Amino acid sequence: MSWWGKVVGGTFGFMLGGPLGALMGVSLGNYFDGGLTAQSSRLGLGATERVQSAFFTTTFALMGYVAKSDGKVTRDEIAMAERVMSQMRLNAQQREVAVKLFNEGKRQDFPLEEILTQFKRESFRRSSLVQMLLEIVAATALADGTLHAQERKTLELIASKLGVSRPRLDAILARVSGQAGFESADESRSKLSAAYALLAIESSASIEEVKRAYRRQMSQHHPDKLVAKGLPEEMIDIANRKTQDIKSAYDLIRKSREG
Repeated sequence: MSWWGKVVGGTFGFMLGGPLGALMGVSLGNYFDGGLTAQSSRLGLGATERVQSAFFTTTFALMGYVAKSDGKVTRDEIAMAERVMSQMRLNAQQREVAVKLFNEGKRQDFPLEEILTQFKRESFRRSSLVQMLLEIVAATALADGTLHAQERKTLELIASKLGVSRPRLDAILARVSGQAGFESADESRSKLSAAYALLAIESSASIEEVKRAYRRQMSQHHPDKLVAKGLPEEMIDIANRKTQDIKSAYDLIRKSREG
C-alpha cells in the first residue's frame, strides 16, 4: 500500500508526530469521522513511507509560506503550485489536501522553524531530497520571473535551517532559473545561456567540466534514486522532466562546441 493509501486509510495516523503530523492532521481532518486515533500505527524514523509523507507535507506548506513571504500571493505563484499538482497527477482528494497545506503555509503563525527542524530530522542524510524540496520552493519564488529581496531572505533562512550553504543555494537558484529559461527560450543564444545555468556551470567551463556537471546533475535528479530515498512516487514525473531538461541542455552545449 502506498504512503497515501495508508494516510487516508487511517493506518498512518499521526505517525509523524510533531508539527508535520499536526499539519497533515489539520489538512486531512475532514476525511475521518472520528479523527485520527491513538490506534494508528507508527513507522520508525527513516521508513520510506514516513519520509514520503513528510516530503509531501513540507513541500506544499513551504510553497505557501514562500509565496506569502513578500506580503502577497501572486497568480504566477498559484499557477506554479497548480503546475506541481498537475505534474504529480494528484487526484481530487490529494489536490484538496495539497491546497490546504499551501494555505496553512500562508498563515502568520506558521511554525516555519519547527517544520524545518522536523523535516531535516525525517530526511536525515538524504541530501538529494533536500535539494529537490529547495528546487520546488525556489521555483515558487521565481514564478513571476523575479526573486524579490524578502523571498531571497526567506529562501536563505530555509536553506540554512536545512543545512544547505549559501553557495549551494545560489547554485540551486541558478539551476532552477536556468531550467525555466531553457523551457521557455525561443532564441538559440538565450537557450544556450540557460543550458549552462541549468547545469550550474559557467559558459567558460571546459568540456570535461561540462561532462562532470552533467553526470552530477543526472545523479542528483535520477527518479529511481530519489524515490528510493523517499520522494513520493507521485513526484516521479517532476524528476523525469528535470532529467530530460538536463540531458537536452547537455546535448545543446555539446553540439554548440562541435562546430
